[in-house]
Amino acid sequence: MQNELLIITSFIIIYGCAILFYRFFGKGGLLAFNVVATILANIEVLLIVDAFGVEMTLGNVLFASTFLITDVLSENHGKKDASRAVVISTACSILFIILSQMWLLYTPGKSDWASESFNTIFSSTPRIVCASLLVYLISQLTDVWLYHKWWDWCRKRFGDSRKGLWIRNNGSTMISQLLNTLLYTFFAFYGTYPIETLFSIFASSYIIYFIISILDTPFVYLCRIINEKR
Repeated sequence: MQNELLIITSFIIIYGCAILFYRFFGKGGLLAFNVVATILANIEVLLIVDAFGVEMTLGNVLFASTFLITDVLSENHGKKDASRAVVISTACSILFIILSQMWLLYTPGKSDWASESFNTIFSSTPRIVCASLLVYLISQLTDVWLYHKWWDWCRKRFGDSRKGLWIRNNGSTMISQLLNTLLYTFFAFYGTYPIETLFSIFASSYIIYFIISILDTPFVYLCRIINEKR
């Protein structure tokens, strides 16, 4: 149960910190958190573990938190700021690719002990991050677009722009996460793992995203309350 407990703890820490960043640093805090979560998720995804009876990659919770952030920005600050968060994270990921590949070009010194590990990890990073950049842009911009489409529907259905938050939050995230999981799994890992492993990664990842999508709804409500009090 160690892996399961670690994943649950990661969810509490990551989502709790996202709320704290918004509480103390406002919109800028979410933009910064989004960049960190995107880059770290692309490193953490290299790790494969057994948890909840399936084989899965890590990074799912971190990456799922970026959908929370775009939904909070859409709800509280508008479509423009949500899209801006996606663009900023993409630009920072490109910078990360460039810098991480430059690290591998250095000639190690006699006292070096880390270069071999760096090569093992970051030599795989370009494919992972490039696949992530493309999928991230598609899925996140889809999420923002869907969020506001659901919002228009909620406004017409309930006659109140405040109502139906859980519908637009889950409706946009569940669909965009399905697109994200399908594209990312095969772009990033096709040819690296057997087809059976790919389907296991896809299924386990989407199950996690689906559950997290439901669990993150109270956090979106909390962020709306924080924004209104501010």
